[in-house]
Amino acid sequence: MAEYIRCEERGAAAIVTLERPKALNALNVQVLSELYEVMDGLNSRPEVKVVILTGAGEKAFAAGADIASMSQMTPGEAAEFSRTGHRTMDRIASMRPVTIAAVNGYALGGGCELAMACDIRIASTRAKMGIPEVTLGVIPGFGGTQRLPRLVGLGKAVELLATGRPYKAEECREMGLVNQVVAPEELLERCLELAEAISRNSTGAISYGKQCMSTGLELDLARALDFEQRVFALTFTEHDQREGMEAFLQKRPASFR
Repeated sequence: MAEYIRCEERGAAAIVTLERPKALNALNVQVLSELYEVMDGLNSRPEVKVVILTGAGEKAFAAGADIASMSQMTPGEAAEFSRTGHRTMDRIASMRPVTIAAVNGYALGGGCELAMACDIRIASTRAKMGIPEVTLGVIPGFGGTQRLPRLVGLGKAVELLATGRPYKAEECREMGLVNQVVAPEELLERCLELAEAISRNSTGAISYGKQCMSTGLELDLARALDFEQRVFALTFTEHDQREGMEAFLQKRPASFR
């Protein structure tokens, strides 16, 4: 039983909540490990089509990594902590279900990295995001130096890194760090509405599409386009392709697996 992670299911969506509000949901080894296990379990369940990740309380999604636990780390311990964080972020980034970060407050440092590991980010107007690690004499260690420039471009990513300041939700939307900004009381409902729309489609096709996008970013355009062609052909071996096209021709809703 996880101590710091709560999981609730709403139809085809699972809501995963970081439950450490007194510490602003800060990420330590236990939280990261529990989050990995919960997400890994959800990934193996085909009935779960969307995972919404959020933080308990009104103040924070996740305020960052736990500075108290980091302050006395040796380089070797820091490397192990980074490996733990990367393992969890990579698990989230490679999920079969679509992942939505419901950013309800501060998402700084490791919290921002956690949000960036998700497929989609919906922010409350109260949210603030940033990577302030340089104010502590370190750099992001959970994938932030790599995911941030892929989302907002190199120049803006360096600005966030070098200033270390928190950015308001609307600024984050303008730079492409978040997809939508909504009122705090509407945040979860908007995420659930999005989850409902996603769940009507083929999870397998979405997963294939996500794989094409993430892999393609690491390839030159010619090889990325070739990869897409091969994955497109692969979808024609799946039940969902047959069901989706038959349903379209028969003018009925598709019943995807």
